[in-house]
Amino acid sequence: MKKELDYIRVDGALGGSQDWLLDPFMKGGGCAAVTACDLCIYFAKQKGLEELYPYDAEHPGKRDFIRFTRQMKPYLHPRWQGIDTTDIYLEGIRSYWRDVKCEALTAEGFQGTEAYCKAEEAVKKQIDGGFPIPFLTLHHKNPRMKEYVWHWYNLAGYEAYEEEFYVKAVTYGEMEWLNFKELWDTGFERRGGMILLSDAAAI
Repeated sequence: MKKELDYIRVDGALGGSQDWLLDPFMKGGGCAAVTACDLCIYFAKQKGLEELYPYDAEHPGKRDFIRFTRQMKPYLHPRWQGIDTTDIYLEGIRSYWRDVKCEALTAEGFQGTEAYCKAEEAVKKQIDGGFPIPFLTLHHKNPRMKEYVWHWYNLAGYEAYEEEFYVKAVTYGEMEWLNFKELWDTGFERRGGMILLSDAAAI
C-alpha cells in the first residue's frame, strides 16, 4: 500500500528550501519556519484556505516563498537551542493561524517517546486524511540519518509492504524514502516528535 500527498512544488522543487534564504539566521536555523510555510501553501491550495498564504498558491515561486519565510520568521524564529520541542512549534504555528484569522485547522503534538506502533498508525491516519506531518528529529544513533539530526521536515507520504513501513521525507526541496522504524528509534532518551493536524470542524 502506497499513499503520497499532492505536495506543493516551488519552481519545480518539492516544497521550499532553507538554502534559498538570504537571512543567515534563517538559512542556518529556519527549518521549522520552512515546514510551516510549506504547510500554509499546501492548505491554501488543497483546502482553499487563502488566508494562510498571501501569494499565488496555485503557482508558488521561489521569490514569493522567500518573502513568505520573512513573514513566518517572527512565529518560528531561529534560537540558540533551536525549536527543539513540539510545544514551541505549536505555539508558533497557532499564533500565525490566529493572526491571519484561520480557524479551520487544529494541531497537537505527538512525542517521540510514544510507542512505534502508535506512531505508525498516526502517520497513516494523517496522510490518509490529506495532512502533511511536520516532523522533528533531534539526535540519532544511525549515521544514515545525519541529514535529519536537529531538524524539522515534513512527511508527505507512506508506503507499507510486508513488514516494512517507509515514509516520504521532504526537505531542502527534495524527498527521500526513510524506514520509519529506523527513523523513530533514535537511540536517545530525548527525542523529537511530530505535529498532528486536523480540520477544526471534525472535532
